[in-house]
Amino acid sequence: MKVAILAPVAWRTPPRHYGPWEQIASNIAEGLVNCGIDVTLFATADSITAGNLDAVCAAGYEEDRSQDAKVMECLHISNLMEKASDFDIIHNNFDFLPLTYSRLIKTPVITTIHGFSSPKIIPVYKKYNSSAHYVSISNADRSSELSYLATVYNGLNTKDFNYNEKPEDYLLYFGRIHHDKGTAEAIDIAKKSRKKLLIAGIIQDENYFKEKIEPQLNSQIEFIGPAGPEKRNELLGKALCLLHPINFNEPFGMSVAEAMLCGTPVIAFNKGSMPELIKHEQTGFLVNNIDEAVEAIEQLYTISRFECFTWATAQFSQRKMAVDYIELYQKVLKI
Repeated sequence: MKVAILAPVAWRTPPRHYGPWEQIASNIAEGLVNCGIDVTLFATADSITAGNLDAVCAAGYEEDRSQDAKVMECLHISNLMEKASDFDIIHNNFDFLPLTYSRLIKTPVITTIHGFSSPKIIPVYKKYNSSAHYVSISNADRSSELSYLATVYNGLNTKDFNYNEKPEDYLLYFGRIHHDKGTAEAIDIAKKSRKKLLIAGIIQDENYFKEKIEPQLNSQIEFIGPAGPEKRNELLGKALCLLHPINFNEPFGMSVAEAMLCGTPVIAFNKGSMPELIKHEQTGFLVNNIDEAVEAIEQLYTISRFECFTWATAQFSQRKMAVDYIELYQKVLKI
């Protein structure tokens, strides 16, 4: 079986710091290679893969702002589609735009929907509903207007995370600095619980950072900026818990799975996919507001960090994700 994996080209695959869709595209590609599948990854030219790499974009347009994003995307997607006959199946991790080619080629296309940026994009998915093969990344992140082949949870390379039985006494916020992700709420939780908070992530909303976050930074509330893989592993593993007080229905939540792979429990607002990722009172706590989160911090001693690790390893590994996708490829190809 020859599989083409289409990654986005905003960032390198895998990303150096931020780039969740690129990270999952990488994890799928490497997981398939480890299962003996012939894989070609379509990504930026500086991307890293054990499979074959095909690229027309030298670097991600978020890393080299001299490039035009739409031009790069069109060149990138068309490069794969013009070679579609070389593959048995195309696995699209690039949102809705590649669907517009799908009826012009004979190679079947599986599309993993990594979340809906806006309800305005639903009409494109609806147009190809009868001919496309859609995969959701959580049961919570599904549109009632679409048909789905399956849900496959994002899988992570468990070797990238070290289990830590003995944490340090700090809380961690790990994610985009944005209202949706609840950075300000994490600060409020830390202040009310009188715990140190480390904030790691890219600043996605400058005004939000300057108005809501920066004025509150001090010796207790510390912003450390983006964290690459090694720093991420250290931060997550040593944290008392991960705070994930989201203000939107998050499709998955990579940092939640990453934290648990280190043995670190998660306190999250009970929205979106969180009930699918977190076993309430076993691998963390699902709460409804800041005060409940503060109460949950006081109950962290009841959580087994080893239970967090075993749960995440069983549910969110790269190997499991790859095997699940191979089964879907075989179903679509009827083999």
